[in-house]
Amino acid sequence: MRVLLLNGPNLNLLGTRRPDVYGSTTLVELESMFAAWADELGIDEVGAFQSNHEGALIDRLHAARGHVDGVVFNPGAFTHSSYALHDAIEAVEIPTVEVHISNVEEREEWRRRSVVRPACVYTIYGRGTDGYRWGLRHLVARSRRPVETIRYGPANSQRGDLRLPVSPGPHPLVVLIHGGFWRHMWTADTTELIADDLTARGLATFNIEYRRVGDGGGGTRTVDDVIAAIEAVLRHPDVDAGRWAVLGHSAGGQLALLGAKHFAGRGQSPRLVVPMGAVTDLRMAISNSIGAGAAAEFVGDEPVAALSPVESVPIGASILVAHGVDDDRVPVTQGEAFVNSARSAGDTVDTFLEDGIGHFDFLEPNRHAWTTVAAAIGEALIS
Repeated sequence: MRVLLLNGPNLNLLGTRRPDVYGSTTLVELESMFAAWADELGIDEVGAFQSNHEGALIDRLHAARGHVDGVVFNPGAFTHSSYALHDAIEAVEIPTVEVHISNVEEREEWRRRSVVRPACVYTIYGRGTDGYRWGLRHLVARSRRPVETIRYGPANSQRGDLRLPVSPGPHPLVVLIHGGFWRHMWTADTTELIADDLTARGLATFNIEYRRVGDGGGGTRTVDDVIAAIEAVLRHPDVDAGRWAVLGHSAGGQLALLGAKHFAGRGQSPRLVVPMGAVTDLRMAISNSIGAGAAAEFVGDEPVAALSPVESVPIGASILVAHGVDDDRVPVTQGEAFVNSARSAGDTVDTFLEDGIGHFDFLEPNRHAWTTVAAAIGEALIS
């Protein structure tokens, strides 16, 4: 796989221009980091180009045609005005991920408009320079196998990507729910690589998107989206509705547990629920301001008890609580609190709580944290 990193106007000033908005990483450092990330992902060839001139960026895209398999592109301010760049991306037919360092959706109104976005395969914003890494991951994931996008509601975020093994179905299913503290800049791209890994292991996967805070979601609206997404995929003819599991990372773990409880109450319990680095005690999360107040924003004016898994037990399904002791985003005390609560309520709960594991290790297919979880899911659904 060959990938081009493309940066537009003013990005040569990274590290000195508005570090409060764009960070302290320089362009040279970013290009070096990008090459290292590509190497970790098994990408064979990486090129990098930056220009303050629209025509030069168009020429570089044209030159990449037939020589590059994907582009990670931060168009800078050309994002908001350059139909010529839109047409160039469309014309060269190279999968292109649009990346922005800052949270453009919460800045000036004019920054929220992107004329290049319709020509791109994905957009990532508000994750700092790490957004470039997530863009690379998306290109790798989409290159590995086809996906079927299933819509379960009218909103743009009410959708999910179904991946199927090459063998005939119906297949056992894993529903994946991404995290990101329920905020709109974190999307289903974060769980794509582990979805692909599970499909390579012979499982159908449904990697869902849902409405988040700032995107029409929050509280029961988001939980209802998860339930609707699962209902939609369980009706798919290539899915074995009697053999399914649900896993969620971070805030997605909270949603996975509440979704599982809903289906268990209807007699459709999943065989396994896996909250990974999950926010499971929302009162504790609000009190400790985990995620810089994210839990309070998610709950809003709704009753905390109805949205907090520790207060919603029993779940009614077998549960594997996976949490890194060294998690610096969601402390392991969240996982421990849920284990105690669920076991006291009669749920069957296994644990995978280990030193040396951080918050994002569960999203890396080659790391011990993920391979342990994947093996447990395989045992529950295939063995």
